[in-house]
Order: sequence, then C-alpha cells, then structure tokens
Amino acid sequence: MPAERIAESLAFINWTVLTALGVGSFAAVVAGRFRTGATRGYLGFTAFSAAAFALLAYLTDGGLPTLSPDLAVRLDPAWETPRRLALAALPVLAAVYGVALWRGSRAVPVAIAGLAAAALVLVAGALSWGGGGVASLLLLVELAGLSVALGGVWAAMILGHWYLVTPKLPEAPLIRFSRWLGAALALQLGLFVLWLAVGAGPEGAPAFGSLVGPWALFVWLRLLVGLVFPLVVSWAAVQTARSRSMESATGLLYINVGTIAAGTILAAGLYFGAGLLV
Repeated sequence: MPAERIAESLAFINWTVLTALGVGSFAAVVAGRFRTGATRGYLGFTAFSAAAFALLAYLTDGGLPTLSPDLAVRLDPAWETPRRLALAALPVLAAVYGVALWRGSRAVPVAIAGLAAAALVLVAGALSWGGGGVASLLLLVELAGLSVALGGVWAAMILGHWYLVTPKLPEAPLIRFSRWLGAALALQLGLFVLWLAVGAGPEGAPAFGSLVGPWALFVWLRLLVGLVFPLVVSWAAVQTARSRSMESATGLLYINVGTIAAGTILAAGLYFGAGLLV
C-alpha cells in the first residue's frame, strides 16, 4: 500500500529534508553575502543554522537502515563513504564561515570549500540512490532543486525576522531572497511536468500516468501543496516586502516554510517509496 511504502522510507525522507535544509541554507548564505546587502549578523546566524541542519543530516546518515526489498530504490554502497565524509565536512565549514561572517570577513576560500562539500553531498546522494548514469543525474537535479527551495525559504524566513527587530534595514535583501525562492519553485514546477512527461524515476511510470492510480493523491499534493501554492505565496511575499509590510511578508514566508517542507517530504517519499521522480 502507498502509505506503508512511504512509512518504510521515513529515514530516507528525514535525510532528504535535513540535507536540503543544510545544503540549501548554506548556499543561500553565500549568495546573500555576495549578492545582497544582508547584515553580517543575519548571515552568520543562518550559517550556524545550516551547520546544525547539516550535522543532524550527518547523524541521520549514519543510522540509515537497509533499503526494504519492497521499495523501488536500491543502494550503491560505493558512495556511502564519500557521502558521509562530505556531510561531516559541511557543518564544520558552515560554522567556520558563520564565525568569519560575524567578524566581517568575506572568507571566500571557506565559502568555496563549503559549496564544494554541499555539492559533493548531493552528487554522492544521487549516485547512492539514483541507479547510475542518466537516472542519477536526474536525481541530482531533483535534490538540488529541493535544497534550493527548502534552504532558500528557511533563509528568507529568518531574514524576515531580522526586519522585525531591525526595522530600518532596506527591503532589497528580502525582496531578492523572495524572488530567488519564487524562481526556484517555478523551476521545480517545470521539472515536475518534465518528470511526469518522461516517466522519470526507478519505477518508470508511463507519461503522466502518476496522476492517476494508487500514488495519485500524493502526486497531486506534491503539485498543489508543495509547488503551486508556495509559488503564489512567494509572489505575495515579494509584493508585501516591496511595500515594507515586513510582518506580512514574514508571515507569508512562515507559511511557505511549512508548505515547501511538506512538498519536500512528499517528493522524497514518492521517490524512495514509489520510485517516482516528482
């Protein structure tokens, strides 16, 4: 049954959510440092939150169970060690980067090293559970999209809080973060349609066949709750930030944290439980 299969993959869903938060929020910090006027206090705090998420992902990775034969995904054990080493390095580099930001340093080498560790985490994860070749490349794109969206909305929500305690901050950084989030969700929506059209994933479903059948409810929830609704809310967050209604913008981003996290859980559950890439 679909619900039972998703329940069997809960550990891998947890890994996906924590990894996406760690990788995506660190990438958002680096982007915010070099592409916005966000304060160093905010950037340092968000870097430390990325380190905490990455550390939890590392601890989760060490306790992943053996994949059930009922699941569509199989493990390539050759990539376990690189994946865990990258996950061990990311929280250290994110914490070091957070300290450097608080001290006012650009710390470009640390930022590059952290991004390299984050990329290796995603690559090793895709090669671990993607099946190799083009299938692993597609999973890598999916993991990157989930990371940018979930980590990005976390970083944007924290930034919204910074305005509540420092009201004189210019609105440009929050507008830019919200726009980046909207672009990431739009890209995910496009990939959703593409994945369904080609039947991507280990299960190899027929074109748009996942919209009906035993997994249809979860696929539709992924589309409506995890993609369409937060895309609309991101647009609204941009508009409210432009009018300096920062409390409203922060509230909207709070909603998006929940919906995008739910969408990430659904996407991971459908991949590990059903072999569907959405």
